[in-house]
Amino acid sequence: MSRVVRFHQTGGPEVLQIADEQVASPGKGEVQIKVHAIGLNRAEVMFRNGQYLETPQLPARLGYEAAGLINAVGEDVTDFKIGDAVSTVPAFSQNQYGVYGELANVPAFAVVKHPPSLSWPEASAIWMQYMTAYGALVEFADTKVGEFVLIPAASSSVGVAAIEIANLLGAIPVALTRTSSKREALLKAGAKHVIATEEQDLVTEVNRITNNKGARVVFDPVGGPTISKLAEATAQSGIIFQYGALSTEPTPLPLFPVLAKQLTIRGYTLFEISTHPERMARAKAFIVQGLTEGKLKPLVAKTFPLAQIVEAHRYMESNQQIGKIVVTV
Repeated sequence: MSRVVRFHQTGGPEVLQIADEQVASPGKGEVQIKVHAIGLNRAEVMFRNGQYLETPQLPARLGYEAAGLINAVGEDVTDFKIGDAVSTVPAFSQNQYGVYGELANVPAFAVVKHPPSLSWPEASAIWMQYMTAYGALVEFADTKVGEFVLIPAASSSVGVAAIEIANLLGAIPVALTRTSSKREALLKAGAKHVIATEEQDLVTEVNRITNNKGARVVFDPVGGPTISKLAEATAQSGIIFQYGALSTEPTPLPLFPVLAKQLTIRGYTLFEISTHPERMARAKAFIVQGLTEGKLKPLVAKTFPLAQIVEAHRYMESNQQIGKIVVTV
């Protein structure tokens, strides 16, 4: 028997329940992981709320990221053996697999042997954040040395990863956060500039920082009405990656800046990388090299035990964290 987290109805953190269940042996092409740590993501909060890209099939498991030891391997799995230390890549549907629990079956193609220097919490905080940022900044934007990258919601795990990857590329990360309370932490995380959007004028500050040129790359998980200001702060022929919808307000098309500056507003998700074998291979190589060389260093904001999964989700919704929230098992 294994402790497993499920929800039987959509809603707030309180719908998450822990139950003892018999976990089946891994099927063909699958591995079973004895989980040591689970990385939490906004996607799981949205899935739990019934506001994600797919509707949960109740009673639903959830969770994309875990780190632990291979406990069993299914038929046709040759790259892993029992006892291997691994972490999972979000490359599957939460309606098919979920890693919140003591044991988790996942497809072998979504498993990576992470650098052994990482702790279990760090190893559970790799793939969603770094692969999401990698896809936009490296694979699609081809960000160059000296270019400005505008990063809204910069204190999130993906935001911090984008700061690190921008620095690794020689670009200039400009972090956006609502108030100045996180300014010093974001500077410590590697942001070259921090703009507190409730205290400073976003467009004025970006123009000042970029000498009125704007940022060529904008990496936004929020949406909502702020996209108009982001468009004004984007450079001529720049690109806005819209990779999330954290705002509950409508997201208008900023038509005049789009026309005047020939902007691209591009919908983007991690799955463009994680479900494409060649892109996935490039992403893995880039990220593992960065981790091995210490240029990428997962930032764990706070840890909770599995018994406090509800409290962990509440903490995520409070937006207090800088980096990744991790649940230990």
